[in-house]
Amino acid sequence: MAELDEIDRAILEELRRDARASMTAIAESVHISRAGAHARIKRLTDVGVITGYTVRTDPVLLGHHASAYVMLSLEQPSWQEVQERLQRIPEVEHMALVGGDVDVILLVRAGDARDLRRIVLEEIQSIPAVRSSRTTLIFEDFDQR
Repeated sequence: MAELDEIDRAILEELRRDARASMTAIAESVHISRAGAHARIKRLTDVGVITGYTVRTDPVLLGHHASAYVMLSLEQPSWQEVQERLQRIPEVEHMALVGGDVDVILLVRAGDARDLRRIVLEEIQSIPAVRSSRTTLIFEDFDQR
C-alpha cells in the first residue's frame, strides 16, 4: 500500500480537476519543483495509485438521452459469467459488485427510452444467472469532480 502525504493528495486533486494540466502548473499549485511533481506522479503511477487518465463527457451531447441505474440480484456462484456478459454490452458504462439488497449496480446509457428498455429486458435480463432487476431512471447527472 502506498503511503500518501499531503503533497501526493494535493497532486491527485489537481489531476482529478484537470488531468491535462501541465507538470509546471501542477508543481506550482502544490508548491514543489517541476522535477518533484514529475517524480511523485511517476511513483503514484508505478505503485498503482494512478491507474489512468480519462475524459469526462456529457452523455446527452453524446446522444444518450436515457440513463438509468440498474440493480441486479444474481445467482451468486455465476458472478464471473455474468460479469463477462455485462462487459460485452456497450451501453453499460459502469459496473459495481456491491453488498446489500442487490448484488450488482450498473450505470446504463442508452439512446432513448425504447433502447433502454431493450437493453434491460432483452440483453441484461436474458442472462440466465440474473434473478431480478430494478431500474431507476436518471433525470439529470451532476458531476462532483
